[in-house]
Amino acid sequence: MTTFTVHEPPPRKNEEAASPDRFAFVRDGFYFWAFLLGPLWMFWHRMWLVLVLYLVATIALQAALWALGVAAAVKFVVGLLIAVLVGFEAASLRRFTLRRWIERGIVVGPTREAAEHRFFDRWDGGPIEAAPMQPAPPMPPPPSGPVPTPGTDVIGLFPEPQPRP
Repeated sequence: MTTFTVHEPPPRKNEEAASPDRFAFVRDGFYFWAFLLGPLWMFWHRMWLVLVLYLVATIALQAALWALGVAAAVKFVVGLLIAVLVGFEAASLRRFTLRRWIERGIVVGPTREAAEHRFFDRWDGGPIEAAPMQPAPPMPPPPSGPVPTPGTDVIGLFPEPQPRP
């Protein structure tokens, strides 16, 4: 089962509330296309600030490696590690881009469509409230019997060492 976070965009000028068609469902997990084609994936999802920061950081890091005279294999490995990091953090980067949107909840489903159905089946247009918590069970009474005295050399559940019968 896959976990999705649900984000509601701010309403447009002629709307009281945002249309559910515009909601964003962001899947947790590794994003293969963000790993393989990071800048294009960011461009496709209109993550402009993330794209600019990625390009600046990557170019600065590669320039620093070039200035240090590092071998091409090391530069390749560093680029590969950055791509893996982007693949694993793509969902967080996308949520960062949607930071001005209202997070409406978390939903679990095998596919995005199933998660959308599950979310909208229980959503009434307002914020989703968490299920009420059950009260904690009462604490058991303290054990009756002799209490071990401090300073004894016995470790465990028995108050005093006793010989075997």
